[in-house]
Amino acid sequence: MKLLPRTARFALMATLDVALHARGRPVSSKQLAARHDLPPRRLETVLQALVRAGILKSVRGPAGGYALARERRRLCVGEIVRVALRAEEEAPDVAPPLLSAVLEPIIAEAEESALRQLDDVTLDDLHARAVTLGFGERADASGDFEI
Repeated sequence: MKLLPRTARFALMATLDVALHARGRPVSSKQLAARHDLPPRRLETVLQALVRAGILKSVRGPAGGYALARERRRLCVGEIVRVALRAEEEAPDVAPPLLSAVLEPIIAEAEESALRQLDDVTLDDLHARAVTLGFGERADASGDFEI
């Protein structure tokens, strides 16, 4: 059973990818999508939601793309997931009364508990794990935040 919807998983993956690859220059959505074999349009909605939430910043122009808006240690996984969940909820959803009255409150409680646990994990924690596993970090990369 998967607790996080695909949108939340893509938001986490995209933010981590930007953390791994945006060293001094933004990561284009095309580069990001190519690395993960996804169509760029599939990520664009979630990337824009992350920009609106202040997690990523968008850089326009021919060398544009996305960069972290804050330091990795100041971005928690729970926050990123909440942004993705809000973006997903924008689509209208009609729920049968049994689902909305009985099941949804229980599911919401479980989701909130899981999100509180994810609040204890930072993007810096994920970044360190990804680097340990050999993902993304270049030998010439240094520091943790670009202004």
